[in-house]
Amino acid sequence: MRKSNKVLSRLGIFLILMSVISFLVFYLSVMMSQQGYTYIDPDTLELIQTEEPEEGAVTAIFETSLGEFRAVLYPEEAPETVGQFIKLAEAGVYDNTYIFEAKQDVYFAAGAGDTAGSLANGVTDAQELVPLETHQNLWPLRGALCAMNTTSEGGFFARLFHNTKQYSGSRFMVLGSVDFSDEEFLTEFREASGSELLADTFVEWGGVPNFSQQMTVFGQTYAGLDVLDAILSAPLLEEMNVSGYTPPKEDILLLSVTISTYGEEDAALYELTKPGDPE
Repeated sequence: MRKSNKVLSRLGIFLILMSVISFLVFYLSVMMSQQGYTYIDPDTLELIQTEEPEEGAVTAIFETSLGEFRAVLYPEEAPETVGQFIKLAEAGVYDNTYIFEAKQDVYFAAGAGDTAGSLANGVTDAQELVPLETHQNLWPLRGALCAMNTTSEGGFFARLFHNTKQYSGSRFMVLGSVDFSDEEFLTEFREASGSELLADTFVEWGGVPNFSQQMTVFGQTYAGLDVLDAILSAPLLEEMNVSGYTPPKEDILLLSVTISTYGEEDAALYELTKPGDPE
């Protein structure tokens, strides 16, 4: 009887071990398949944000209380995000909205109805559910426009297998840059980047690499970087407000967003304020 129990006990342990091994194999296979969605192929990588926009490319002109900056939009790479942004801009939804969140020199968030981050007038709940649109050719470089994430969809197993559905909405961020001067950080960053070209571009242009493939990048500033710097360097509240944001001490307004196309005037401005050029 004891011998029989020992056999059953060993069989039970064996079955448990096989179940664990099978689960791990399944988990790893799913993880590898998921990684395929954000896999970066160095041979086909095109850093289109570093290139001058083509004539006729869709652009957005941002008029703020501290001045004007301009960005090219990427409807081919982020069609749903750009489509909604254009619709909201042309409807005047962004007129007289607020910069409601910032991290000095790193980013600022805009397009809210107040400094508490409330949705602007006219924005519906459905417009806060735009699917995440990542692309291997778009990165959170200095001057990038990023749609702010709003929510995710999926239960325990979806999170376990990194298979949640991510959404963004009407509010957006404009990026400055983290500090790349720390040698230890720079070494770790280069080792983790997976692309020498991409790493060099981040170091030359600046940006926020930890946002990579985590947010929808849908535009790139090509003129008015001095205005971005003024906004990014503005003094912030010393403590978060009731909504958990740290807006500027003095209100900075987004007065309007005008949708246009890239032309001769823009080309002249681009030559004067090309990101990455030495000062």
